[in-house]
Amino acid sequence: MILIKLGGSIITNKEKPLTARKKVVDKIAKKLKKINESMIIVHGGGSFGHYWSVKYDMHTQPRKYDLYGVAIVKNSMIELNKIILDSFITNKLNPYSLPPTDFMIGNKPNLKKVKQIEEIAKSGLIPITYGDALWYGNKKTYILSGDKIMTYLSKILKPRLSIFALNEDGLYSDLKTKKLIKELRGENPKISKNKMDVTGGMTRKIEEATKISKIGINVFFVNGNNPERIVKAIKNRKYEGTLFRGKRNVR
Repeated sequence: MILIKLGGSIITNKEKPLTARKKVVDKIAKKLKKINESMIIVHGGGSFGHYWSVKYDMHTQPRKYDLYGVAIVKNSMIELNKIILDSFITNKLNPYSLPPTDFMIGNKPNLKKVKQIEEIAKSGLIPITYGDALWYGNKKTYILSGDKIMTYLSKILKPRLSIFALNEDGLYSDLKTKKLIKELRGENPKISKNKMDVTGGMTRKIEEATKISKIGINVFFVNGNNPERIVKAIKNRKYEGTLFRGKRNVR
């Protein structure tokens, strides 16, 4: 089973609020048709959920946020999720929308419900979940990032590998020359945060990818603008990107 995160910067135009990159989503869906293996998709909020999260000053820490803001964030994520579902349907895939409220209680994953996601994936459907504004309890809410969902699902379901589709080729050792880091083994490089991304931007992705690799799962960072790279990573062909090598796979 494969776990794939479609970053918000890939599926939306972060420079234009509430703008999906539908052509890119279609390209990804077409390439995923080549995968003969069960998969689970997680997607970010990009210029939908993240845009409203910033506007209403909502974060990952549970607090008593503006309830109207909570409602708007949730509505925008449903809208974005529907765009992705429509693309998958058009391309003859079998998407199964799975809001995070289906498997989260407060800020903890429900083990039984998460296990059920694996059953759904193995049936031939493709569960598609996403980062969202969630109810925490005691009149508090919080933002659950898609990156955090990747770690929750990886720890419980132990996929064969996890892939983060980014708007970059991977991680760079030098931003000026864009020299690519091909492989990491336990390192956690420091990356400055994107001010517009309340869930931590690249920093959060690196943190979660490192956590996932430490439980023995290979994690790939690839450029989602070239979805063939997702296929190459899955099929263990020569890939372009950054590999966080899982502890059990270190030689």
